[in-house]
Amino acid sequence: MRYCRQDESRMGLHTIQRRKLTSYGIKPQGKVQWDFNYVWLYGAVEPLTGASFFYEFTHLDTVCFEKFLELFASEYPEDLHIIQVDNGGFHNSLNLSIPENVILLFQPAYSPEVNPIERLWGYVKEQLKWLRFDQIEELRAAVHKELNKLTLEVIASLTGWKFILEALFIAGL
Repeated sequence: MRYCRQDESRMGLHTIQRRKLTSYGIKPQGKVQWDFNYVWLYGAVEPLTGASFFYEFTHLDTVCFEKFLELFASEYPEDLHIIQVDNGGFHNSLNLSIPENVILLFQPAYSPEVNPIERLWGYVKEQLKWLRFDQIEELRAAVHKELNKLTLEVIASLTGWKFILEALFIAGL
């Protein structure tokens, strides 16, 4: 049995702006792009081990989420997966078909802070700050490069919060 956290994040050509260090009295500057062309990155992480599974889709809906679950379940067919998800409408749609080796566990509404994969999305976006991409393919390549650089240790350190690991230990997972 494996316990994972799942979420989606939009990655787009709109420049990710963050703070910049400058000398006192110097206004930070950066070139910004306002193009709203984007893709959706679906991901699941196992906080205990740092194992992860990511897949890219063009939009966010029940059909894409169902396909993500199908791909995830086929990647680990021998395991039973408890996957914590938020309360997005597409996560509990009546039309959603859930693979036999997956159980969805819904987190409280409006509480992204209890889902540690949010920290992983922030980490990936931090690596892409102030970068501009002319084509969506360039952005996709940069995102995949950042995801491939993630090690099990980095993912576990970002998502393996103490209270989660203690709860998994007590539950015998």
